[in-house]
Amino acid sequence: MKRLLLAVLLPVMLDAQTAPPPAPAPAPASALWDAKEVHLRQVRKLTGTGSNAEAYWSTTGKKIIFQSTRDGYPCDQLYTMNADGSDQKRVSSGKGRVTCGWFLPGDTKIIFASTHGAGPECPEGPPFTPGKYQWPVFQGYDLYIAKADGSEAKPFLPSPGYDAEATVAPNGKWIVFTSERGGDVDIWRVDLDGKHLTQLTDGVGYDGGAVFSPDSKLIAWRTNYPKGEAATAKYKALLKEHLVEPMAMDIWVMNADGSAKHQVTNLPGAAFAPIFTPDGKGLVFASNHHDNEGKGRGFELFRINLDGTGLVRLTWTGLFNSFPHFSPDGKQLLWVSGRAPRGPRQFDVCVAEWLP
Repeated sequence: MKRLLLAVLLPVMLDAQTAPPPAPAPAPASALWDAKEVHLRQVRKLTGTGSNAEAYWSTTGKKIIFQSTRDGYPCDQLYTMNADGSDQKRVSSGKGRVTCGWFLPGDTKIIFASTHGAGPECPEGPPFTPGKYQWPVFQGYDLYIAKADGSEAKPFLPSPGYDAEATVAPNGKWIVFTSERGGDVDIWRVDLDGKHLTQLTDGVGYDGGAVFSPDSKLIAWRTNYPKGEAATAKYKALLKEHLVEPMAMDIWVMNADGSAKHQVTNLPGAAFAPIFTPDGKGLVFASNHHDNEGKGRGFELFRINLDGTGLVRLTWTGLFNSFPHFSPDGKQLLWVSGRAPRGPRQFDVCVAEWLP
């Protein structure tokens, strides 16, 4: 949701049909790669069924965790697979809605958000209205830590309201996540054992999708701070109804302790799902600023320097490209894409060699 992001930032696009179609024959290479995608090579799909989102590498690079609506489940469940796409299996309970899975150090445990503690049904968001996009801040989301196979899931720092979007620092010391526990939707940091819980953001607005830099010294995240009294009042009123309107978002960066916050992107529309480049000098993120001045649904991946310069478009194929994540060795890029679509609202986990 994360990254909802959200649970997915675009649930209208990413929620799949209850009965997904059977996996088709592999698409031709021309449908998976555009010649303008000069930073990507050997693009491959790792999934071939359901609607998939938020796929992230394990710390060893041998496994991938992702969320998907498939197998007859009406909303996202959590799955894992091998790095080559084999052995795809559900690791969540099958109850409620799940988002934002991440491996803990050692790859023997995972952290994720789920609403199953609030009930077995899938929480429903607001109906889609053309020209108006609202994202539900599901109150039933809480964080859980479980074994890598999903067993022995236990609540982690439970609190009323929304708790999700957890990621882990490469140094293995901290978890960063999004929570309403302070009264607004903010970024919080905590030790892996649940100690030293610290609020990192306090500006009025939705803060989410936080990730650490490779050296764990910086954090990047997305936000949509409202501008002016009217916009602020509207944001607060919507939040009381457990809704936000993520039509305008930008990427920010701060130190790991919450200091030295600064805005990186200043683009029309929504920029979200940031991830640091392997060298830590830039960010890769999703944006629709190029599509009808940020009003369209065509999201592509872009790279930008941490000072906001050097914007480069990375993907050119598909209606939706988002949730980028680099392999631990920095040689591969994992992301979710609508290229060579299998049907409406069907998105696949893709991987490619990364050419800096």
